[in-house]
Amino acid sequence: MTAEEIRRKYLSFFEKRGHKIIPRAQLVPQNDPTTLFTGSGMQPLLPYLLGEDHPDGLRLVDSQTCLRAQDIEDIGDNRHTTFFEMLGNWSLGDYFKEEQIRWFFEFLTNEIGLDPHKIYVSCFIGDEKNEIPRDDEAAKIWQKVFLEKGIEAKIIDLGSTENGDKKGLQGGRIFFYDDKENWWSRGGGIDTTPIGDPCGPDSEVFYDFGDAAHDVSFGEPHPASDSGRFMEIGNQVFMQYQRTKDGFIPLEKKNVDFGGGLERITAASIDNNDVYKISLLWPIVEKLEELSGKKYDSHTTAMRVIADHLRGAVFLAVDGISPSNKEQGYVARRLVRRAIRFALELGIEQNFLTEIVPVIADIYNEDYPEIATKRQSVIDILVKEEKAFRQTLNKGLKQLQKLSEQGLKGEDIFSLYDTFGFPVELSIEEAFKQNIEIDPKWRTVFNQKMKEQRQRSQTASKGVFKGGLADNSEETVKLHTATHLMYRALKDILGEHIIQRGSNITSERLRFDFSHDSKVPREVLDKIEAIVNQKISEDLPVKWQEEDTKSALKAGVSGAFGDKYGETVKVYRIGDYSKEICGGPHVEHTGLLAEGEKKFKITKEEASSAGVRRIKAILT
Repeated sequence: MTAEEIRRKYLSFFEKRGHKIIPRAQLVPQNDPTTLFTGSGMQPLLPYLLGEDHPDGLRLVDSQTCLRAQDIEDIGDNRHTTFFEMLGNWSLGDYFKEEQIRWFFEFLTNEIGLDPHKIYVSCFIGDEKNEIPRDDEAAKIWQKVFLEKGIEAKIIDLGSTENGDKKGLQGGRIFFYDDKENWWSRGGGIDTTPIGDPCGPDSEVFYDFGDAAHDVSFGEPHPASDSGRFMEIGNQVFMQYQRTKDGFIPLEKKNVDFGGGLERITAASIDNNDVYKISLLWPIVEKLEELSGKKYDSHTTAMRVIADHLRGAVFLAVDGISPSNKEQGYVARRLVRRAIRFALELGIEQNFLTEIVPVIADIYNEDYPEIATKRQSVIDILVKEEKAFRQTLNKGLKQLQKLSEQGLKGEDIFSLYDTFGFPVELSIEEAFKQNIEIDPKWRTVFNQKMKEQRQRSQTASKGVFKGGLADNSEETVKLHTATHLMYRALKDILGEHIIQRGSNITSERLRFDFSHDSKVPREVLDKIEAIVNQKISEDLPVKWQEEDTKSALKAGVSGAFGDKYGETVKVYRIGDYSKEICGGPHVEHTGLLAEGEKKFKITKEEASSAGVRRIKAILT
């Protein structure tokens, strides 16, 4: 059965049982500044689980897209993904354990066709200290529904996963674990449950892939083990308590919060413990095989990473997150860049996102119309990122190779970051991949170099333009290039009397001082903005050459007031528009300034000193 069929069956199944289908929330939480991404199905509904009335009633169902950035480094095994869908249904003070357990079991066995003999469950063993009884209520319901399928479900008390590793299944089907496994609260375990919060036991559902999937190094098999035999496919949270300063009391209105991983349920439906073999991921793998000429079985990790990461990047772009150096954008950039790095491992050196992104869009555009609507813009955003990073990657990898014999030190990692814009984590990953020895003290040295750089930046901000750059990071270089365009636009609008008097450029903004004896009106600034953005959209080439100083100045090449030049200078030309003496660095073409659909924006114009004005601007 395909994941698409399961998603539709699930929504229909619960809709027939009085649930309102609600749309997915965006991957970026709208009213939760505490987290970067929507990481679970219940997260957007937390206010309603905490007591607010939901406009769609007491019974809800959805399929929620989720992203967990903390799992990026772990991607590569057969079951973990950074991006996933969570099937969810909720009862907000309506039905409780009997209906939830029975319905989910019915859905798995009757609708999906899972073999009930391969389904195992866990329940909460209780906590004497806090006077919370074991969840015999849930266990008895499970016994009843199993018996209706002709299965006698034996109950086993394991308590902890460690105990389970020692004792194993013991012929059981229902297993009791402690609060590390079968308790839900916003704080995690029982003792860390926040005062005032609702909480309660949960009952997890597992699919058994058999002895062949079991890794004996983990000990004996049991549902909560990480041995590979069992895969969790659903978790039913029963919110029935509230923590007070005096302990735990029963809630008047009890809630059900269910979440089931669509990818994992689909893997169970085809009885294959590799989630990358399902309909949401396998078409991506097949395209990678076609592009690379290599097989999944021999390049498994690389293809898994690419398939997972690009799914996440596509949905982030759909939800308005373009690759950047900040917060959610940084994660999007990291996903794309790790995918490209692994594509190189497959021998895919040409731009490949134009081939892969449409495959991902085709998988989802029927059930998520926003994918179809934003298809081309998403392709454009991600292809721009790929184009920029391939340039960075090639330069950085060549430099890293030069360092391979002497080993990688903190100052080397800083140099790769500072000079080439090479991500720190990528330097470490590549070093491990190429068996390059890494100095164990690299982090200390790297941090010291970063501190020194910030100190230099603070000092430089007080001086005149000598590049004026706080660092050579990608964003700083882009703003440096934008400064050249703005300088020329200032001359075009205000006159050739405009002379640069100073500049300071960071990854956040540019600051530019110039000779002018009056305030520049906003309507004039708007014209300057428009010119700069026009030149960015024209994707002009940026080139330089050494020229005789006197000849360059005579030809009208701009320079900085007060700078003393030698016999020759570097002259940077941006198309036929700007020509300026400068030491660099700059982007290779102006279109890179528009990555992530950014625009040049003047944020402030003010006096700097007598006869000198100051402009601050950003790319946003």
